[in-house]
Amino acid sequence: MSRDEIREGLSDILEEVAGVNPDDVADGKSFTDDLDVDSLAMVEVVVAAEEKFGVKIPDDEVANLKTVGDAVSYIEKG
Repeated sequence: MSRDEIREGLSDILEEVAGVNPDDVADGKSFTDDLDVDSLAMVEVVVAAEEKFGVKIPDDEVANLKTVGDAVSYIEKG
C-alpha cells in the first residue's frame, strides 16, 4: 500500500470520527494542533486505522504519532 493510499484511508477515518475535512489532511498536519482531534477521538482513529490497515498500534506508540505523516510512516512499516 502506498503512502498516498494510507493517507487517503486516514483522511476517511478522520472525516468519519472527528469531522475533519479530507482536504486538510496532509503529512505535516498535527492531529491535535491543526486538525483539532482530541484524545478520545484519537483513540477511535487508532482503532479504525488498526482495523482498516491490519496493523497494531500500541498505546505507547500513539503518543509518538503527532502528525499525519508520523501515522502514515508507522502504518507503512506495519
